[in-house]
Amino acid sequence: MSLYKKLFPDPLILFLGISLVLAYIFPQLSFINYKGFDINMVIDIGVLIVFFFYGLKLKWNEVFKDLLNWKLHVRIQLITFLLFPLLGFIFYPMVMIDEQFYVLFLALFYLCCLPSTVSSSVVMVSLAKGNVTSAIFNASLSGLLGIIFTPLWISLVFKQDGDFDSSSIFFSLILNVVLPVVLGAILQPYLGKLYDKYKTTLVNVDKLTIVLIVYTSFSHTFQENIFGSVGILNLLITIFGVVILFFIVFYLIQFLNNRFWKYNKQDFIAIQFCGTKKSLVHGSVMGSVIFGSEIGIFLLPIMVYHTFQLLFISYKATQYANEME
Repeated sequence: MSLYKKLFPDPLILFLGISLVLAYIFPQLSFINYKGFDINMVIDIGVLIVFFFYGLKLKWNEVFKDLLNWKLHVRIQLITFLLFPLLGFIFYPMVMIDEQFYVLFLALFYLCCLPSTVSSSVVMVSLAKGNVTSAIFNASLSGLLGIIFTPLWISLVFKQDGDFDSSSIFFSLILNVVLPVVLGAILQPYLGKLYDKYKTTLVNVDKLTIVLIVYTSFSHTFQENIFGSVGILNLLITIFGVVILFFIVFYLIQFLNNRFWKYNKQDFIAIQFCGTKKSLVHGSVMGSVIFGSEIGIFLLPIMVYHTFQLLFISYKATQYANEME
C-alpha cells in the first residue's frame, strides 16, 4: 500500500484538510455573492442532491432480505442511537467545570447522536469478510432513523438552554432530507441503474457538498475566533475524548459478543463496524440544517472521528480478513 493510501484511505480527508487551510487563509471567499447567488445556495442544492442520491441508491430487495436476523439489527441500532448518546453525557462535566465548554459538549454530543455511514461501513465489512447483507441493511436503516433520533436527542439537550426550536428544525429536515430520500426511493426502479452506471462520478457531489459546508462553517468560526475562546489545550482534550469514545464502544461490542451474544465472526464484524461508524455526510448536511452556518465547532469532532475510524477500521478489516483465511 502506498504512503498516500496509508495517510489518506479516503481522499475526502485530504480535501477536508485543504478546505480548513483555505478557510483560515481566505475566509472572505465564503461571503462572495453574485446577483443573489452565493455559496450557501450551492450547499442547499447539494444537500438536496445528496439525500436524493441516498434514496436512489437504496436497493430495497437487498435491504429487507436480511430481516430474519432482527436481533442483530436491533443491537446495532441500539448501539448507534442509545449507547452512543448516553456515553456522550460523560463529557458534560466539562460544562460543570466551566460554562464556556457548553458548545464543546454539544459538539461532542452531536457526534454521538449521528447515524452510521453507509458506504464505508459496507466497504469495510466486505473487506473484513463480514456479513455484507446485514451491513447494507443496518447502514441504510441507520441513515433513515437518524433523521428522527439525531434531532430528537439534540432537542433534549438544547431545551436546557431554551434555544432549540424543534418544530422548525424537524420541518427543515423533512423538507431538505426526508422528501429527497423519499423521492429518490420512489424513482429508484427507474433511475437506479443509471445511478449505478455513473456512481463513481455522482458520488463526488456528496464530497463537494461536505467540503463546501466545512469551508463555509470554519470560515465563520475562524473569523469569530471561536476556537481561540475555547483554547488549544481543551481542543486537544476533545480530540483525545473522541478517540477514547471510539475505543470504548469498539471494545465493549467485542466484550459483549464474547461474553453474551456469541455471534459468528461474520455477524460480529457487521455489529462492530456498523455500530462504531458515524457519518460525516449526515453530520455535515444535517448540521447545516440544525445549527445553520455557525457549525464549525460542531463539525470538528465529526471530522476527527471520521478520519480516525477510517484509519483504525481499515487496519482491523485487514486483520480480520487474514484471520478468516
